[in-house]
Amino acid sequence: MIIYQVLTRLWRSGKMSGFDTPAFSYLRSLGVSHIWYTGIIRHSTGKPYVKGKLGSPYSIIDYYDVNPYLADNPDRRIEEFEDLVRRTHESGMKVIIDFVPNHVSPDYSDSRGGIVTLHRCDYDWTDTDKIDYGCRENWDRMLSIVRYWADKGVDGFRCDMAELVPVEFWRYLILGAKQSHPQLQFIAEVYEMGSYERFIYSACFDYLYDKSGLYDTLRGISSGANLAWDITGVWQKLGTLQPHMLNFLENHDEQRLASPWFAGSAEKGFAALAVSALFYPCPFMFYFGQELGEAALDGAAGRTSIFDDQRHIDPLAPLSEYQQKILEVYRKVLGLRQELGAAQNFDLCYFQKAALGFDMRRHFAFIRGNEKSSAVVFANFSDKPASACLRIPAEAPGAFGSELEVEAGPWDFQICRK
Repeated sequence: MIIYQVLTRLWRSGKMSGFDTPAFSYLRSLGVSHIWYTGIIRHSTGKPYVKGKLGSPYSIIDYYDVNPYLADNPDRRIEEFEDLVRRTHESGMKVIIDFVPNHVSPDYSDSRGGIVTLHRCDYDWTDTDKIDYGCRENWDRMLSIVRYWADKGVDGFRCDMAELVPVEFWRYLILGAKQSHPQLQFIAEVYEMGSYERFIYSACFDYLYDKSGLYDTLRGISSGANLAWDITGVWQKLGTLQPHMLNFLENHDEQRLASPWFAGSAEKGFAALAVSALFYPCPFMFYFGQELGEAALDGAAGRTSIFDDQRHIDPLAPLSEYQQKILEVYRKVLGLRQELGAAQNFDLCYFQKAALGFDMRRHFAFIRGNEKSSAVVFANFSDKPASACLRIPAEAPGAFGSELEVEAGPWDFQICRK
């Protein structure tokens, strides 16, 4: 899985119709298998409590409706969404949308019985009202909502703030939904690494955000708070859970990789990209505009705002030389990922010697390989160019011999193929 998350209202024209044949061709050229259309289900807007000018996509006002502003003809917004799903499928990709189970808008209303709430919010989410899971009727209503969208062809759900909802409910919902739609996929937004096992094996999720694992580690390396050898530690700690992780460097909650609040430039994120996308054969997600070096300079502290109508991103418009350069790097990494598929993963770091130029603190090296193809990836998390003679153990996959000369620029990577 390669997931492309897009804030639908900021993509091209801001309408669902902006996903046309050229747009799908562009996404297919990046190896995208799933599009996460963020902000489809109707949320509250124009109310005193909403955040920003347009409101949050996570303050749902009707689970059975689509945001009118996404449609060319608002009166036909459901039909336009169904057509978006059809076009996505015909283009060879699958559809993911948000499922927001912890809270609704304070003014939530639907024509199917509504939702019982606790009349309070979590944290500072003053534009929401927390759902009452002590009310068993809510369990059935939420299952009906998931089935409603699955019947329209939705292939998966990114489940918001999963840790704030009872695990027992998740098991009921996911197993119930898969009885009628066995191919549905569920991705949990989970932040505590100590909860990972419970949400895979008890709550029955297919995949989890690896926020407190690889994402935090790579971000820490970029800021100097972590060292490259911490990547190995995360992988070993996850163990059998690793295939269930969703790797990412950006999403709507996090600061843009190229922003001054994160790496400071897209180029400084290249080494992190290579590791996040290639180190282990688990799903990878990137955020619209990430592949063009989007820095969200008009956003909020490096984030593309989900509350306001900011500058739209159109990858099909003429690109600057800088954007083209960044895009080519993403094509290279994502193309290799596609080619290797579920290839074997082999960490090379344990076998290296500092005398041969390898710095365990700033360098990371691994092999991804299968019977047909393999690659050595050398990532340099340093402000200085790096060169090393990698020692290759006999048990490593691929025919790389016993040594391999590698070099990479500052915060860059090298891929060696066999």
